[in-house]
Amino acid sequence: MDKETLLESFGTLAINKLRTGLAMLGIVIGIGSVITLISLGQATSQQVQNQIQSLGANLLTVNPGFQTTGAVRGASGGGTTLTYDDAKAIGTDPSITTVADVSPELASRTQVTTGQANSNVQIIGSTPTYLSVHKVTIDQGSFLTDQDVTSMRKVAVLGPQVVSDLFGDGANAIGKTIRMEGQTFTIIGVTVSKGGTGFFNQDNVVFVPLTTAQKQLFGHNYLSSIALEAKSADVMTDAQNQVGYLLLARHKLSDPADADFSIFSQADILNAASATTGTFTTLLAGIAAISLLVGGIGIMNIMLVTVTERTREIGLRKALGARKKTIITQFLIEAVILTFIGGIFGIIFGVAASYIVSAVTRSLFVISFPAILLAIVVSGGIGILFGWYPARRASNMEPIEALRYE
Repeated sequence: MDKETLLESFGTLAINKLRTGLAMLGIVIGIGSVITLISLGQATSQQVQNQIQSLGANLLTVNPGFQTTGAVRGASGGGTTLTYDDAKAIGTDPSITTVADVSPELASRTQVTTGQANSNVQIIGSTPTYLSVHKVTIDQGSFLTDQDVTSMRKVAVLGPQVVSDLFGDGANAIGKTIRMEGQTFTIIGVTVSKGGTGFFNQDNVVFVPLTTAQKQLFGHNYLSSIALEAKSADVMTDAQNQVGYLLLARHKLSDPADADFSIFSQADILNAASATTGTFTTLLAGIAAISLLVGGIGIMNIMLVTVTERTREIGLRKALGARKKTIITQFLIEAVILTFIGGIFGIIFGVAASYIVSAVTRSLFVISFPAILLAIVVSGGIGILFGWYPARRASNMEPIEALRYE
């Protein structure tokens, strides 16, 4: 490709600026959509992973019911198979040598009210060990104590979003009261914000003593989960096995296949979340790819119109000795220029759109550089792919017929 051919291609495209701009618009939207949606998917994935990791270090979670995990394989079971005594046994049994701390938990959602304000939040019945297992920090006041749990006191520790929803931004909630399930609780503490949205929003939580949640709020004797902190990342599998076989013995089950509980590690949860968000990202990218296809077809249509309009020019060039290769190269260069410039503007549009979406939704701003590189390659590929047919059609014209074209 020589400089003269390149300059001629730019000159030809500049003759009809509106048509050239509209042809590029499809590529701009297509490339921009791919970058924006892939970035959105990756930001969502990163945010979910950050939230899972913030739940605690070396975390294991025991849930009631069926699941296949590690060396202990669960079979049929219900949601009421874990008890407070199970959690106490894990913390005190001499056979458990790999667990640093145990946090028994009962979680449920309910309406919390105070004065004229109300909010639907997650209530977690817990013990003082929740702080260390889940790496929660107190911002104001104090957390639950063993005495609160033993005496079934009606005290509560609020996440910062709950404070904001019920009392307003920056309010001091310590000493104030809230009502849940027709009962009044005194606020004794507020946690430091950990961020998050949806299921993993740890700021939209109210902590109450476990026994209070079981006996006075929800009337349940069972636990919804038991969170465990392994002593190190190296003993996670050993901890799963030790806890699994202890619970099998306590539940009088001899075969691991009959287990009425499941044990998840942090890695299990991360892998499941990554698989889900990966599928979500792929779906978004697939949807955006349709825009690229439409943009490519638009380029082909424009080039076909250009070939028709320049039929006499093509005939003249061939009559003067221009080879097929020269004609094909000319039209391919024009198609690649259209898509390449459109790709550059598409990248700018995609990055800007990603930033705006992250700012509006207050989510992570993630730019996928592989997606940008792919966009550049794809934009050039589209120019070649969809420019080939019009270029070949132009090169196959007979000079005499082309010169006669009106």
